[in-house]
Amino acid sequence: LSVGDNVRLPLEQNTELDAATIDIMARMKLELMNMSGTEDLMPSELSGGMVKRAGLARAVVMDPQLLFFDEPSAGLDPTTAVELDDLILTLRDAMQMSVVVVTHELESVFKIADKILVLFGGEAVAFGTVDEIKNHPDERIQNLINRRPNTQKDEGEVYLNRLLNRGNGS
Repeated sequence: LSVGDNVRLPLEQNTELDAATIDIMARMKLELMNMSGTEDLMPSELSGGMVKRAGLARAVVMDPQLLFFDEPSAGLDPTTAVELDDLILTLRDAMQMSVVVVTHELESVFKIADKILVLFGGEAVAFGTVDEIKNHPDERIQNLINRRPNTQKDEGEVYLNRLLNRGNGS
């Protein structure tokens, strides 16, 4: 399917709108993604960032109230990732939608989030604003923000003693 066909598909399958209205809505969403004039292109003709934006146009063509992203900037260069962050903010504001983003990209999180939920081992350990998370006292969160490991490695004699004790059934 072409880019335009992909964006029109949810409307064609889930509404009874006429073809002209569907075309207008698809073009509007592509224009919102800075992709005007790409309707006839095939996905193989798009850059990685354009593929993400085309998918986003398809995701929002029916004006959802809630939009989920899973690692939206994965595989993108830093400049394109920043542009995607800006686009997410534009969509959120223009379409008055709630956006849930799952990501490890802290720069994106701190730019686009109103609220952040931090998970460790499947457990929620913190929830708050960007400033609340940045200043959270939990060492694991500070390690995440400052790119430090959560585990300390034993060195020298401490390491050897730990191994010997385990080897003796202790």
